Amino acid sequence: MVDYRIPEPGCTSDLATPRRVLAIGAHPDDAEFGAGGTLAKWAADGAQVAILVMTDGSKGSWDPSMKPSDLVEARTEEQRRAGQVLGVAAVHNLAHIDGELEYSMALRAQVCLWIRRTRPDVVLSHDPWRRYLLHPDHRATGWATVDGLVAARDHLFFPEQLTAGLEHHRPETLLLWATDQPDHYEDVEGFVDQKVAALLCHSSQAGTTMDQAGTTPEATERFRREIEERTQVVGTEANLAGAESFKRITP
Repeated sequence: MVDYRIPEPGCTSDLATPRRVLAIGAHPDDAEFGAGGTLAKWAADGAQVAILVMTDGSKGSWDPSMKPSDLVEARTEEQRRAGQVLGVAAVHNLAHIDGELEYSMALRAQVCLWIRRTRPDVVLSHDPWRRYLLHPDHRATGWATVDGLVAARDHLFFPEQLTAGLEHHRPETLLLWATDQPDHYEDVEGFVDQKVAALLCHSSQAGTTMDQAGTTPEATERFRREIEERTQVVGTEANLAGAESFKRITP
């Protein structure tokens, strides 16, 4: 798979392993696609990694016989198992209705709350500035993450959270995946198979996002090669054998 993104001058690579990490995805499997290798690498090196899923995943199927309630149950379990594969310490789900996530002050407050609660050194999420970002949940999650992080760092935002016992918190780094102009790369050589294994836990998505991976050995191997080739292409931008790329922001 060819990737035509253009890295910006002054790119960085490989943060020191953070103590605590919070990855915020719109749906189950978004964090794995966007940063699965990076999360697995940091978890293996001792980081306490948490995933926050914004929606219930209830619309993530092309099967007309699938009931939304059954899909929610399946995807919740799939995310739990995928987290275990990556070495994630905790998975949280806000359970907003899939496809109906709307940016609001209330959503910003929820993200702020979870950043103050988990106190991550690094936050990762969707890049809301990406051109032609189609899925509304991805856009809403990206904006809520960026704005929620700003709120979390400053004590005058959502003071009711502070009176409830939480303290304001400023993460050291924000990494946005699926970005138009990446300027930070994480070496994920040796963690691609773990990323693929985590994605394969999301078996309900085989027909929607994974080209039938998990249904036959041939489809699974094709998917594995696609993910591996993608990390190799991204790696060439930073002289790495395999990498995941991000837009890096210092809050």
